[in-house]
Amino acid sequence: MQQPTIFIVPGLGSSGPDHWQTRWEQHYGYRRVEQRNWDQPILSEWVAALDAAIAAAGPEVVLVGHSLACATIAHWAGSTSPRITGALLVAPADVDRPDLPPEVANFAPMPLTRLPFPSTVVASTNDEYATLARAQQFAKAWGSRLVNVGALGHINSASGLGLWPEGHALLRELLNTAH
Repeated sequence: MQQPTIFIVPGLGSSGPDHWQTRWEQHYGYRRVEQRNWDQPILSEWVAALDAAIAAAGPEVVLVGHSLACATIAHWAGSTSPRITGALLVAPADVDRPDLPPEVANFAPMPLTRLPFPSTVVASTNDEYATLARAQQFAKAWGSRLVNVGALGHINSASGLGLWPEGHALLRELLNTAH
């Protein structure tokens, strides 16, 4: 069995040096899906960049999305015939909330159709960008396993997770169930 290509798919602003996604890239050798503009995202561009990275990598791909990247992945899944192994969707930002920053308004509405690949949604009880109830709604609509990790905020650099071995264990579980 071929080892899958694991893509780190950051959200708004990308993931800085202290973010677990960046640490996973450095520690495990995962690859980042790069975007032209991390601060003024355009949904169609982000979906196209994701699609191009996946197409270049081949069929064995696992996505590790954080925040706005979860919406990107959900939009991508609805716009193509995705053939990937699975996706770990961490702290999906609610792009339908009323206080949405204007620079990400073009990501609304959040797709709520079943994803055609195995997925796990990782949510926190005190995420400022999506309530736990909303993350549960995403997981149910997407056909994803939901993992509540407790009070970890937006599960980002500010959460102080370092390499976040618990999150990596969730990725390993997804990989094991997806094959």
